[in-house]
Amino acid sequence: MNKPMEIEEIDIEILKKLSVNSRKSYRKLAKELEKSPMTIKKHVENLEQKGIIKNYGITIDYEKLGYDIIALIELTISEGDMIKIEQEIADDPHVFAVYDLTGTYDSIILVRIKSRSDLNKLVKRINNMKAVVRTNTHLILNVIKEGTDLAKLMEMDILNKES
Repeated sequence: MNKPMEIEEIDIEILKKLSVNSRKSYRKLAKELEKSPMTIKKHVENLEQKGIIKNYGITIDYEKLGYDIIALIELTISEGDMIKIEQEIADDPHVFAVYDLTGTYDSIILVRIKSRSDLNKLVKRINNMKAVVRTNTHLILNVIKEGTDLAKLMEMDILNKES
């Protein structure tokens, strides 16, 4: 398990603010955090250099673009070929997550796709890969939650440490 990097309290506050709105300017952050814009800039650049901030993004409503089918595909992969197969699957732009697992299956793949027909083709392509032993596909009926709120996550961790 990776040991968390030590960062300053100001870094945590910056991360909380940027996790809500990554387009917030240094000036606006500085005003909200009662620091100078140069201090904020220095801390943000340090967080980027450490790899804590990896990129700045947007939240897209994929359903409004026609990608309203989400599926979870469980994979059993023959021994020794897992990474190669996972990387090949990850190259498909429909795939938005690939995870190694413990338990019954070796890997889980999450996909967004426009039609059952497209999902059928993708699952058959995966099943035809030489090292794939078996797949089990689940359609996601409703998304209750995606992502997490950094501020709430950190508050919970602090409360858990105190109790």
